[in-house]
Amino acid sequence: MLPEIDTYTDADKQQILQDNLDYTLFSWSKQAGLNPINVEYGKGVYLYDYDGKRYLDFSSGLMNVNIGHGHPRVTQAVVRQMEQISYVTPSCITKARGDLGKKLAEISPGNLTKTLFTVCGATAIENAIKLARLYTGRHKIIARYRAFHGASYGAMTAGGDPRKLASDSQQIPNIIHVEDAYCYRCPWGQEMSSCKRECVSHIERVIEFEGPENVAAILMEGESGSSGCIKYPPDYWQKLRALCDKHGILLIADEVMSGFGRTGAWFGVDNYGVVPDMIATAKGITAGYIPLGALIVSDKIAEHYNDRPLMLGLTYSAHAVACAAGVEVLNIYEDENLLENAREMGKYVDEQVAELAKKHPSIGDFRNTGLLGCIELVKNRQTKEPMAPFNAKPNEMAIMNQVAAKIKDLGMYTFVRWNYIFVAPPLCVTKEQIDEGLAIISEAISIADGYCC
Repeated sequence: MLPEIDTYTDADKQQILQDNLDYTLFSWSKQAGLNPINVEYGKGVYLYDYDGKRYLDFSSGLMNVNIGHGHPRVTQAVVRQMEQISYVTPSCITKARGDLGKKLAEISPGNLTKTLFTVCGATAIENAIKLARLYTGRHKIIARYRAFHGASYGAMTAGGDPRKLASDSQQIPNIIHVEDAYCYRCPWGQEMSSCKRECVSHIERVIEFEGPENVAAILMEGESGSSGCIKYPPDYWQKLRALCDKHGILLIADEVMSGFGRTGAWFGVDNYGVVPDMIATAKGITAGYIPLGALIVSDKIAEHYNDRPLMLGLTYSAHAVACAAGVEVLNIYEDENLLENAREMGKYVDEQVAELAKKHPSIGDFRNTGLLGCIELVKNRQTKEPMAPFNAKPNEMAIMNQVAAKIKDLGMYTFVRWNYIFVAPPLCVTKEQIDEGLAIISEAISIADGYCC
């Protein structure tokens, strides 16, 4: 039996750390020389280590702990479900499964009313790709270079994130990548106010080159996330929808990170008034408390399988305990007005970072929707030379490693990647906590300012 909180000896603490380092592997990292936070518990927007040090969680874990840490209602819902039944095969039903499916139908845009439950975001994306191909009879999927859709082979191939390059030789076939609508670093050298949306006409040309009759789906993040919170032009999603309708192509929204209030709306696409054909999601559906993913599809797609077998399945599809957690988390979003708070606090973050930019010459750009934001650091605002390049090698991360180390030392956990610092706290965050977090980031960014020219 584990000791209660605050009863661990120094030897206990060291053993916990050493067991993790000796017997577990850490994602995306060299295994030697790691210095992870030894987390004992979390509450609200804070994490606490075994020495009692408090860390402000300014990226909601990995942009998934949307309701904050340690919410007792989720614990209670999970316990209630486990006291009834923890697992049944996906061919059986539970009340939690039906309740969550109905709730998702209520909050999803348009006619997206049926859900295939998966175990995570990657499996939601995998099944979206498979279903798009099965439903259309076509085989090609168009996706963006600066996107991350998950770490399984199919999802990893669909993304353009360079973490996949080590496994590049084993990519799945027929994924076609396109340039990004990265207005701060427009690939076509245009300004959004005067451009002709080359980011969309580029995709249309790719469709023509690949043969529209071969393209099953376009896969896009509802709002860009770990690739730098790249802001789409305001009419980008509408133009993609029109392009898909013109060629009979399905439109898939990856809402794994941008779903469930993260952008101030239930889903990122809601900010653009667009209804996709499928939504692949996870993370915020249970706020990270228990793994769960979902593929939400249109009535039209669902009806296609009324008289045909749906050849998709997972052992843990519609897991009863995960569904119970999901139902309670969705209720918490509504009961605690977290979507409204995300919008309000997002505006406050925008205002405060604009003030930081006046102080710090290394802040090149800040992109944010709701509470999904990213500060991009540069060495020169005119040339936009990044403080660390895309897919930076270890020796190119020296400056940003100093910034990240300072952030951690000052008591913050957040996602720092290449020249990006993410600002994505739990949706329950207050102005005072935002001020605390931005003060820490400001002090750390002062290090980067010294390298500006």
